[in-house]
Amino acid sequence: MYSVTKRIEFCYGHRLLDYDGICKHPHGHNALAGIEPGCELLCMTYGQFSLIDGLWALLRQTGPADVSIATWTAAGADTTRAEQFLRDGRIRRMRWLVDRSFETRQPDYCATLRRLFGDDAIRTTRSHAKFATIRNEAWNLAVRTSMNLNENPRLETIEVSDDPGLADFLDAIFGQVFVEQPPGVMDGELPAVMPLAGIEAGVLRA
Repeated sequence: MYSVTKRIEFCYGHRLLDYDGICKHPHGHNALAGIEPGCELLCMTYGQFSLIDGLWALLRQTGPADVSIATWTAAGADTTRAEQFLRDGRIRRMRWLVDRSFETRQPDYCATLRRLFGDDAIRTTRSHAKFATIRNEAWNLAVRTSMNLNENPRLETIEVSDDPGLADFLDAIFGQVFVEQPPGVMDGELPAVMPLAGIEAGVLRA
């Protein structure tokens, strides 16, 4: 049996505003992205790339996919870029789960998100979790990260697994919130405890 791995090198540039380090001025970075079926990846960054850069790299490899993102906050530039992915077909469908404080904490960013994607694609809850799924007929990527959807010059992690079970687990959270909460509610509460396999009243069972 033969195994073929597709490795993609990509370049990107950025600068960090109000930052006194190496990333203060516009400059480029080289990064290497490579996923294969069943992969488990752990990446770390000191701000050289953001979550939207990671999604871009993954979508280049998966092809058009359905994307769901949970984030505590999302900057206007990053949501605008995500909407471009939707318009150019890299993202087929997109769902957002954001913290209920987003509208009062960042009203301009929240207004941008609602304008770009519409209330049907957005739900809120009490959340500080950051995760995403990227799924199509060939891939079931489950992404867990310390990053919000904004650029941040700090040590951050992103974990990527091609795992249908884990992707189902994360998507079930989106699914329940989207069922329980109507569009346009920007101060959502926690969903009911979900009867997920292996979970009983918040206790993990072997």
